[in-house]
Amino acid sequence: MINNSLMDKCRPAVARHWLLLMAGVLWSAVGVMLCEMASYWFSSLDWPVSGIGAAMGFGAGAIIYRYGFSRIAERNIRRILQKPERMCFFAFQAWRSYILIAVMILLGYALRHSHLPGFLLAFIYLAMGTGLALGSSLYYERVFREMRS
Repeated sequence: MINNSLMDKCRPAVARHWLLLMAGVLWSAVGVMLCEMASYWFSSLDWPVSGIGAAMGFGAGAIIYRYGFSRIAERNIRRILQKPERMCFFAFQAWRSYILIAVMILLGYALRHSHLPGFLLAFIYLAMGTGLALGSSLYYERVFREMRS
């Protein structure tokens, strides 16, 4: 049987603002990665098609941010702020979110290996990447507010 005080000493505890920052960095990194992958698919298309697709992808990403990811980020920010001042580093996402991340990775793998045309893949990836990148700004805004107070 492991002593609870020993477990507490081994837990990587950090201040809440680090959890907010880590969540923002993760959302930014994944968003940029998805946008970069979309740019690869768009680069193989002719200019008018890729330009229209990129504009549509960014527009869809703004909608995804406004009606989806902003709400998820705000809920996660509230969850983190309700926790004690110091908590486990891996608590920057709720445990259910780790399951969602795994499902999203598997879905991305399935999309990349499907027979969908590059234009559609690029649109989906750009929309999701834009939504995530915009959503990360909510975490950064809160980090700066927390550090000022």
